[in-house]
Amino acid sequence: MLFDTHVHLNAEQFDEDLEEVISRAREAGVEKMVVVGFDRPTINRAMELIEQYEFLYASIGWHPVDAIDMKDEDLAWIEELSNHPKVVAIGEMGLDYHWDKSPKDVQKEVFRKQIHLAKKVKLPIIIHNRDATQDIVDILREEGAEEVGGIMHCFSGSPEIAQECVDMNFYISLGGPVTFKNAKKPKEVAKEIPLEKLLIETDCPYLAPHPNRGKRNEPAYVKLVAEQIAELKEITLEEVENITTKNAKKLFNIN
Repeated sequence: MLFDTHVHLNAEQFDEDLEEVISRAREAGVEKMVVVGFDRPTINRAMELIEQYEFLYASIGWHPVDAIDMKDEDLAWIEELSNHPKVVAIGEMGLDYHWDKSPKDVQKEVFRKQIHLAKKVKLPIIIHNRDATQDIVDILREEGAEEVGGIMHCFSGSPEIAQECVDMNFYISLGGPVTFKNAKKPKEVAKEIPLEKLLIETDCPYLAPHPNRGKRNEPAYVKLVAEQIAELKEITLEEVENITTKNAKKLFNIN
């Protein structure tokens, strides 16, 4: 069975055919999924979905691109919702230096506040990183994030950085890019980081794996990610499925 640790089934791209998308995922062997909410509308929708489907869980947080919009009452609201038994993580949070909507100092402040919250409510964190690797690693270290650990979501850094994150109690999550022919770093990470520290995800509807690159991604395609990791590690698909699922359940404290 497969565990897709990062889906956006709460995105409008799934408004028309959510039932079919979920059906295809189940047929592909996807046992559980974590729906990630990162602002008011997507968090609200994630909370609706976890009530509706027993195999869906939620992670709730505030996206760094929108850090400038986050108010103290938003953080208090996230804290309140985190009491829900099916909210299993805080995030996605982090830093994004690609888009310039939110100034870096604001992003860093919002990131630190969410790490504090996660430690308070004792939940792992999901990290979004775009063009900000060193600052993210520094902040995780400074804030003692290893106390809760979490996921480096859709990891695109080097095996060396991946190992630094593993040493701080983080899992490395690989998605569609590991299947891209020109994606050298994710392939190296897949080979070098022990399977016991890897997770798989789609980040759907984004980053569809080969041969669906450029199309809408969906949870059923997480199997393509698992197949690629099995090939790179020269092990069976079943082994990748079993261990990454076990890793996810352990991290999210799901029986």
